[in-house]
Amino acid sequence: MMTRILCTLAAGALALPVMAADVTTYISDSDFEDTAFGLESAIVGRGLVIDYVSHTGEMLNRTGEDVGSEVKLFEAADIYLFCSALLSREVMEDDPMNIGYCPYGVFVAERDGAVMVGYRNYPDGAMQKIQALLDEIAREAAGQ
Repeated sequence: MMTRILCTLAAGALALPVMAADVTTYISDSDFEDTAFGLESAIVGRGLVIDYVSHTGEMLNRTGEDVGSEVKLFEAADIYLFCSALLSREVMEDDPMNIGYCPYGVFVAERDGAVMVGYRNYPDGAMQKIQALLDEIAREAAGQ
């Protein structure tokens, strides 16, 4: 886990994406609040509606002791969930089982002083249209 964070930090300094496992992340030069605002703006600015914001960092911090852990994973972490009617229709007309990838999520998280923005990678084929959208949104939010 620490290796992944260090790689992410190093790549962020070079403005390159890091693809660890099935996640791409970018390091933001801004603090968590400004980056979260930038993420929301990047989504809404494309005419998309945010369906839900999952405050995952708060939940993990609140429940750590309840599950027997003293590890603080994030200072803050939110996941923004949304859909695109146009792109969702395109990818689901290609394969209706692409419904399993919807809604789409982009996260903003702060860990060890680094604020990162990222998303889950999607399979080759039609879902790369969605991944391209998520990449544009994440880059914009991270200021890259």
